[in-house]
Amino acid sequence: MSLKKISKNQPKDFKFSKVNLELVNKIIQNYPKGKEKSAVMPLLYLVQKQHENWIPLEAMKYVGKLLSIPYMKVYEVATFYSMYNLSPVGKYHIQVCTTTPCMIRGAYDLVDVCKKKINENQNHLSKNNICSWTEVECLGACVNSPMMQINEDYYEDLNAKDVEKIIDKIMNNETPVPGSYKGRTNSEPINNRKTLIDNKNA
Repeated sequence: MSLKKISKNQPKDFKFSKVNLELVNKIIQNYPKGKEKSAVMPLLYLVQKQHENWIPLEAMKYVGKLLSIPYMKVYEVATFYSMYNLSPVGKYHIQVCTTTPCMIRGAYDLVDVCKKKINENQNHLSKNNICSWTEVECLGACVNSPMMQINEDYYEDLNAKDVEKIIDKIMNNETPVPGSYKGRTNSEPINNRKTLIDNKNA
């Protein structure tokens, strides 16, 4: 795992759009009076969605002011969680899980494809600036390993050829179909259910 890369090129300011500012007010209302600072995580995620998939330093200061908490507290949260990007990652951000269940089922084959088709180094943009990749810890889909996350979608039961096709679509600015690439539903056995198949007992 590599340290988070903070962009050297930072915007001079940041403000939520009118639509997102209304959403901010709704989010803050979900927390008890005096505990509004707990909204820092959803607000940072909202920043990321508005600001081309990454969070600039000025946005952290802005969120701090909205929640009346020190900028450093917001910075600590943003730098701790892998879900937050602190530099441009492109329109498509690929996160490859390499924790043990995924690793023993071929996760590093997926990493090799990312190195070949996107960039040799993680957290670096592709030549066309449309995507980047990074290695992450468990994404919680161990049964469907190896898998990866692209933006908000999961791509599961993958092999190297699947990932090549997925990345080719991305490079053409197409959104690949998420889900299992072995055709199974959720986490059911690959060859369909083995138990409770009699409707009377289901």
